[in-house]
Amino acid sequence: MRGGLPALMMTFIFMCSGCVTPTVDTLSMNQSQEQEPPSEPCNGLLILCLRTYDDVTFPETHNAFSTHQDGIYYPASNHQTGLDAQWNAGMRAFMIDTHYETLGDEQVETVRLCHGDDDRGFSPCTYGNVNSVDWLTDLNNKMDQNPRDVVTLLVENYVQADHLKSVFELSKLYEKAFIHESNTPWPTLQELIEQNTTLVIFWEQGGDSSHPWIHDFLTHSWTTNFAEENTEDMNCDLLRGDVGQEVFHMNNWLRGPLGLSDPSRGEEANNVDFLIQRAQECWQQHGKRPTFIAVDWWEDGDVVAAAKAINELENLE
Repeated sequence: MRGGLPALMMTFIFMCSGCVTPTVDTLSMNQSQEQEPPSEPCNGLLILCLRTYDDVTFPETHNAFSTHQDGIYYPASNHQTGLDAQWNAGMRAFMIDTHYETLGDEQVETVRLCHGDDDRGFSPCTYGNVNSVDWLTDLNNKMDQNPRDVVTLLVENYVQADHLKSVFELSKLYEKAFIHESNTPWPTLQELIEQNTTLVIFWEQGGDSSHPWIHDFLTHSWTTNFAEENTEDMNCDLLRGDVGQEVFHMNNWLRGPLGLSDPSRGEEANNVDFLIQRAQECWQQHGKRPTFIAVDWWEDGDVVAAAKAINELENLE
């Protein structure tokens, strides 16, 4: 028995030594399979599925709700047409401003999308406003119909964080929100889609640990300058935020009289060749493509085509 025990143990070890290898091979094979391009596109292109969120360029509308179609007119407006037209054209990132309809009346029911600030002592909703829950519900429905599209919202917020959360809950968007841990790698679009977290939300009001679903814009990303007088004045330098972050907004609209957005030069600012050239300059300067190209008067020029062209570049040429 003493002599047979080692032999028996060696036999057992020999039999089990082949039991571990297939598991490792299977894991490697699974990892390899995970890298295979999906059969369905993400945000319109197959090549984007395996790219990380920060390595995709999204066309973005500045003050997306502030449109003539939504009953907000110049000088408070930034576009002619609203969410339906923007979405159908391919916009997948939207800047919005949240205010109370009347100063002092702070309720979830009075949260509106309005363009401006409260510095004049009254709500900018006086100039026109859009029901926040209705607008966000419309966005949620569009996302449900297009489950392979990742969407971003940048919120300039003037309401209580709990009220903002309630608005997102009422619109059903809250359940789609992705929570990103600061200074960690961003997931791929495919991973966001598989996790059913296809909405990334930033805001400009600073960090709030009780609301991790709202990412502080200035610590998770950065932005270029905005509202220059001429396209020649536009550059890729830091205006606000942490330039060490991978996500950044390339703001791209011109100012007119009184510093307001100039509706007469949308074609100039949103020219496809100009946008591509500028995006490549930013890529050259910062080592990565812009995450967002934000525009006013999106109907002029073609920011969607420009973003597609930038996304189709695997490397900077």
